[in-house]
Parts: sequence; C-alpha cells; structure tokens
Amino acid sequence: MTTFPVLETERLLLRNVTEEDAPHILSYLSDEEVMKYYGLDPFQTLEEALDEISWYQSIFKNKTGIRWGITLKEQGEMIGSCGFHNRVPQHYRSEIGFELSKAHWGQKIAGEAINAIVRYGFEQMEIHRIEALIEPLNLPSQKLVEKQGFVREGLLRNYEFTRGKFDDLYMYSLLKTDVENTAI
Repeated sequence: MTTFPVLETERLLLRNVTEEDAPHILSYLSDEEVMKYYGLDPFQTLEEALDEISWYQSIFKNKTGIRWGITLKEQGEMIGSCGFHNRVPQHYRSEIGFELSKAHWGQKIAGEAINAIVRYGFEQMEIHRIEALIEPLNLPSQKLVEKQGFVREGLLRNYEFTRGKFDDLYMYSLLKTDVENTAI
C-alpha cells in the first residue's frame, strides 16, 4: 500500500491526516475527557498535535499501521481519528484504535468509522484478527466494540504503564471469520 486510501461512508470521509489538521487535533486531544483513556496527558501545544501527526505518518510509511482522520462529509474538519497500529503481517493481526471529539459523542460516528476500517482491514489489508485493548472503566468504548461484534477474551493485568500508573486492559478481538459467518 503506497497511496493512502480514502474511505467514505454515509456521513463520513476517512482521509489522510496532514499538518493543516493540527489545530483540530489539538482542540479535541486537549480535552481531559477525550484523553481519559488515551494513555497520554491532554495536549497543550500545537507541537504535540504535530508529533501525533508524525506518528500517524510513520506507521503508514513503516507499514505497521494506518490512521485515518475522521471528518463529516459536509465539513471536512477533522473530528477524530481511527485506524490500525501494531500490525503483525506474518500473523495477520493488528490492533485498532479510535478517538472522537466530545462534541460528536453519542451520534454513532465512531461506530460508522470503525465499521468502515474493519471492512477495509479484512478486505484490503489481509488482516484476519483485529484486537482492541480497552481499560475496564472505559465502558463506552467497550460497548462500542461489542456492537461491532468484538468479543472480550480476557483481562491483561498491568499491561501498560501510562500517565504514571499501571493499567489493566481488556483484550477484545474480531476475526474475519466472525464477520463472514454473520453475513450468511
């Protein structure tokens, strides 16, 4: 994959993130509630947003993942992001990640975006297993992935050290065969 794929849904355009998106990223990633389970402190500077964009670009360049900017078709302004990271091609698996501006919570935007990238991952990236690692207190994200068909497999104790503490994470997964079997 050398050209960044643009994905379109009924309401959304999922596209490459550029430096011009930095002010929008700073706007929502500076929100304590948005960052509560993100693993980083809320952003305070444009430089932090530019670093985030650099990370998005590096995972695409290094083929370890891909991160799309979530935009509403009629606006074009970035309101969140979603994508794959920690891709392990030889095992046909990748982790999924997502976040959304608080102003757009509860509108089923994240679910619409996740559905599009899951389909893309299975159909175009030869992924067989998609994993989601979610903190036990992050009930909205758990409900979101469960609605997409993800299955909770277990608890990874003290799996990450973020924001000065060890975090437990639930491991969720969605297999390509899960989606194929439900389509019958």
